[in-house]
Amino acid sequence: MKATQFTSSNRFAATPLTAPVLLGIILFAVAALTGCSSAGTGSQIPTPRGDTKVTVLLSSTANDQLQEFGLVFQSITLTRQSGTKVILFSGLSGAEFIDINGGVQPFATATIPQETYTSARVTLGSAQFTCVTLAPSSAPYPGGIATSTFAYNQTPAANVSVNLPSPIVVTGKSMGLLLDLQVAPSATYPSCYTQGLSAFSINPNFNMTAVKLSSQPNNPRNGKVSGIAGEITAIDAANGTFTIAEPEGALTCPCPGANSLSVSADNSTVFQGAGSFSSLAVGTLVDVDAAIQADGSLRAMRVAAYDSIATNVMTGPLLFVSSAVPDFYLMGRKQQGQDYSARGRSMGLYALSSSTVFQTSGQFSNVATLPFSAVFDGSNMIAGQNMSVFSQSIVSQYTGATTITLMPQTVNGTVLSATPSGGFTDYTVSLAPDNLFPTLAVQPGQTTLLSNPTVMEIYVDGSVQRLNSQPLASGSTLRFNGLVFNDNGTLRMDCAQVNDGVTASSQSNSVGSQAGLVRTTQNASNGRAQTMTTTRLTH
Repeated sequence: MKATQFTSSNRFAATPLTAPVLLGIILFAVAALTGCSSAGTGSQIPTPRGDTKVTVLLSSTANDQLQEFGLVFQSITLTRQSGTKVILFSGLSGAEFIDINGGVQPFATATIPQETYTSARVTLGSAQFTCVTLAPSSAPYPGGIATSTFAYNQTPAANVSVNLPSPIVVTGKSMGLLLDLQVAPSATYPSCYTQGLSAFSINPNFNMTAVKLSSQPNNPRNGKVSGIAGEITAIDAANGTFTIAEPEGALTCPCPGANSLSVSADNSTVFQGAGSFSSLAVGTLVDVDAAIQADGSLRAMRVAAYDSIATNVMTGPLLFVSSAVPDFYLMGRKQQGQDYSARGRSMGLYALSSSTVFQTSGQFSNVATLPFSAVFDGSNMIAGQNMSVFSQSIVSQYTGATTITLMPQTVNGTVLSATPSGGFTDYTVSLAPDNLFPTLAVQPGQTTLLSNPTVMEIYVDGSVQRLNSQPLASGSTLRFNGLVFNDNGTLRMDCAQVNDGVTASSQSNSVGSQAGLVRTTQNASNGRAQTMTTTRLTH
């Protein structure tokens, strides 16, 4: 098995020209739209001074209780002080929110009048969330992985709420609007392992705030988008642009195809795994860091092709690594390619070989300077790590993994202590019991074991984006995003970003109607996983 790390870069020397991405619809609606709330007006209504290009960005604030939260959007509207409404998005488009916990994902762009907006409304189609646990002793396969998905075929309008902490003033040439899903209050259910249908509810709860876009952004709050995965569908070499189709969430759709994003490259773009812009090709699966432009398009800061000849990729948390045979299970939070795009899978079963290449995300340039041996390969993969698995055609139950890339993930935990360590500060963080690492660590038949799966050592240096308002100190609950390594049984993270955390909440008070439930149970028996799947039901 080969282990590699992306550290080299090449630059593309062409004059950048951006191409607009019009994902929204410019439309003025009357105040009597059915089901929309209106705000009262003051004695004087400001006269619009012009129009502003607005880019809607999706994000989430989540703890570690859920491993997938998918929504299909039908519309997003804003209400002016006068009571009339404008449409930011109208159509049908899916998004998965656990993958963007603390980050951002470009969603739609619209041109709207410059004015103060006092409320917003979101309408949704299908919605679902998934949790992962181990089956109890009473289950058909005790101790095996149990994934439960709770789903609505159509989300009632009364279940969806959008909070504006303060009125949004739309002004200037361009700006962003952040639509942040508050995950914990958006899902209620009795327990992760459920026998049959149980009462639960999906009540998507969003916060919407304004975002000032910077010409040189360095974090999600000023217009930087990190780790956009997608397949190149078109290339305009003359203008230095390409189009990528984003992967679909495993359980977010059916929806009418993947979202598309327009990306430009310039002489500052760093290429990894592809020598230059000219090395890119239609069908290449890429990972992109980008700056949001005034027209809603993206300027690539980094473009990585982790496996330039792969035809499929699945990204999600590792669930089980067998000690008896060289294979593993991956939860298909996102997936794309010639096979997965045609037929999605909730889970991938992969075989390892001596030719499988292991590497870490090209977003991180400091891995070699960490004060521990940051190694990722087939001997130390651990359940709970987030990774992208690349493969060729899927012809059988077992898929050969050609390349496995360790990807960033967000964990929610409470700081216990802090210790200087070289050029880093090592924060010892206590993880919640429902985090995947402690949840899956006790499975039988695994390749490696963790000495203390409830604790993670998190390494923070001067380059880390500190977006937290709570102090980074003992007793604070925070969200940390970075690469998680298994260092001889100890969990260690190379941290890239810190956000305020989410207090673990009880999910026992379920309300609302019953809807679809999918439960898959797997048992690590003699190093192999057995599977039992119930029937999907919808209301």
